Amino acid sequence: MTVGVGGSLIETELERMVSMRDGVQPISIDERLHRIEKAQHLMRAEGIQALYLDASTSLYYFTGVRVRGRERLHGAVIPAQGEVTYICPAFEEEKTRAMLQLGDDVRTWEEHEDPTALVVDTVRSQGHAHGTIAIDEATPFFTFDGLRRAGNAFEFVNGDLITSKCRMIKSSAEIALMQRAKDITLEVHKATARILTEGITTTEVAEFIAKAHTRLGVDGPLSFCIVLFGKPTAYPHGVPYPQTLATGDMVLIDTGATIEGYHSDITRSYVFGEPSPRQREIWNLEKAAQAAAFEAAQPGAACESVDAAARGVIEAGGFGPGYAVPGLPHRTGHGVGLDVHEWTYLVKDNRTRLEAGMCFSNEPMICIYGEFGVRLEDHFHVTDDGPRWFTQPCHSVDDPFGYDAA
Repeated sequence: MTVGVGGSLIETELERMVSMRDGVQPISIDERLHRIEKAQHLMRAEGIQALYLDASTSLYYFTGVRVRGRERLHGAVIPAQGEVTYICPAFEEEKTRAMLQLGDDVRTWEEHEDPTALVVDTVRSQGHAHGTIAIDEATPFFTFDGLRRAGNAFEFVNGDLITSKCRMIKSSAEIALMQRAKDITLEVHKATARILTEGITTTEVAEFIAKAHTRLGVDGPLSFCIVLFGKPTAYPHGVPYPQTLATGDMVLIDTGATIEGYHSDITRSYVFGEPSPRQREIWNLEKAAQAAAFEAAQPGAACESVDAAARGVIEAGGFGPGYAVPGLPHRTGHGVGLDVHEWTYLVKDNRTRLEAGMCFSNEPMICIYGEFGVRLEDHFHVTDDGPRWFTQPCHSVDDPFGYDAA
């Protein structure tokens, strides 16, 4: 039997869990002000007069205001010089003001009015009759369409010219929040492996994972949760039906949650029972590919070189080539932060150079349809001295969580 898999009960594992949220430090107002200053510097360098932020993670990143995107416009305008202005429905003004961490200029629109016209009027009131407005890339098209009609004296560009250059490089405070989120999810993974028993369903396991994250102190509902047994483990994002665990099945669990909005995202693959020679071979190849990607992730290296390193190991093992299956059908990794997938990506043709503060997943999955799949996913951040793991990778196919090695 694989070490650390099976032998416990759902109730036992939940009862022993204690919140790991103590000591979490939210992002400070000073840091948010520094982010705005950086964005304004970039805007001036690009000849952009203002940045419109919709109800997105970028709004939260810069201002600390967190609202859900709906059909009613709720956002903010950051001018190239000056203070942030918030835009919201009139009946939401009091709620919006209660959320403000910085600035106090809140402009409202009534139900019969065009909120996109208010956004454009706000830019004009900041001294710009024309010019360029950068639009949050998460803005719904119907909002952008309204802005385009209301502001026909302006040019519009994709806001990721500004937002990505700010958000790709994480501060020590952001890295600390992600570290806590990932520490929690790794503990959930360990507990989840212990509660597995023949006959348990993927639905029951997913319910346990949600409860366990809550017990350990994450922000709220899970970001996502993929639980797969047997042949469905070959499908990167799962299948639309539950499975029941049997001895000899490959297990793949990919889950994450947030602390102060910052994501974890860890995948573990292991065998329920004794690994077969085929499972052992593929698992070890996957581990080697993940290690090769990590070693390639040196400061100054191109993002595509990290993907090439992992893919090279998998292709040398007889799989692929390229995205062909059996093999690795997707990129090796993604940026991570306030969005579980964000700039930039470890993928072919991405020549962006790695810099200290960038954070990525490392997950070069091997998919063999009709048999099983193996994905080992841990995240790392780039330092001046090289990559550093947030969570240590799996130890071995027989002892994935490294209990015997401790």
